[in-house]
Amino acid sequence: MSLIVSTPKRHALKRHARTTALAVMLPVMGLLPLSSAVHAAAEVPDTLTWTVPFGVGGGTDVWARFMSNWVTRNLPGNPAVVIDNVPGGGSITGVNLFSKRAGDDGDEMVVTSASTQYPAMLRDRRVRYDYADWEPILAAPTGGVVYASSSLGKDSASALKALASQTVKFAGQNPTGLEMPVLMAFDLLDFQVDPVFGMKSRGEGRLAFERGEVALDFQTTSAYRSNVTPLVDAGQAVPLFSLGVMDDEGHIERDPSFPDLPTFSELYLAQEGHSRDDEAYQIFHKFFASGYAMQKMLLVPKGVDPALLEQYRQAARDMAKDPEFLKEAAVKVGPYGLMVGKAAAARLQDAMQLSETQHEWVKHWLMERHGIRLQSR
Repeated sequence: MSLIVSTPKRHALKRHARTTALAVMLPVMGLLPLSSAVHAAAEVPDTLTWTVPFGVGGGTDVWARFMSNWVTRNLPGNPAVVIDNVPGGGSITGVNLFSKRAGDDGDEMVVTSASTQYPAMLRDRRVRYDYADWEPILAAPTGGVVYASSSLGKDSASALKALASQTVKFAGQNPTGLEMPVLMAFDLLDFQVDPVFGMKSRGEGRLAFERGEVALDFQTTSAYRSNVTPLVDAGQAVPLFSLGVMDDEGHIERDPSFPDLPTFSELYLAQEGHSRDDEAYQIFHKFFASGYAMQKMLLVPKGVDPALLEQYRQAARDMAKDPEFLKEAAVKVGPYGLMVGKAAAARLQDAMQLSETQHEWVKHWLMERHGIRLQSR
């Protein structure tokens, strides 16, 4: 498998090549039995273009380059992969472009992340794409942990008690990004949190925590393991809860990376009068599902030949069972299993749909809690 640098000229040449090839093939296909024509239509292209709506070197770019190597190992002919980085607009620019230009030949795919999912759910006016137009090949989850400064308490029980009565700062990026369900969790647990936005990354928020500028922080699994565990071991940080993982029934359960930590759901549901049917909890659940249980996704346009789509999904299934992949993935992209095919499609459809009432709840919460007026369609 090789990576090819993508250029606008190359896209034009590729479109011309497809048109020319189709003109040549149509008369021939007319002479073939139907089964042969279907087989030809399902052949895997020699080159696949993956649109990555982020810059080179970011988390999603690293994920895409890692995954592309493994996915193509299990495809006939081991096609080459073009990683086409189109950053801008927090991923909206690149995905808008993909939505406009991608055909249904099966040679163009898009990689999305939570920052692509959330604007679509919030009906951001800049969004020109619709997840209903795509089919997921695979989805990859991530986890995360909320932790506090040991100045609030030497154990989680005392720190949780302090957070209910003492205002603390939290360094965030923005209230409509990856941190949104975490901010919702703070409010649903009645934490007295004063968020400070504008951080360029979660790593920058962690550094503010280490300097003592904030007393509450959140990191995804890989960053927590590498950067926060030493703080816990040194007695500077106290883990409070994980976001958990989602089981096959859509319920949140303990994260296998942190089996001794309760989940947010456990803490919330343990409070008197709270249930999974609470509107606020259900909204949290949807953003958790789309932003964490399915944080990274690889998708193709819905018009792709079903037989070709199934080949892509089967390659993902084979990859997900490969011991060598699992070992390397645990180190490079996280220790979580992949969701593939129809299971991913069903979960995606449920997670991305906010009712009018739920959408209004989010708009009100953003305005009242964070002073953000949601510019939605």
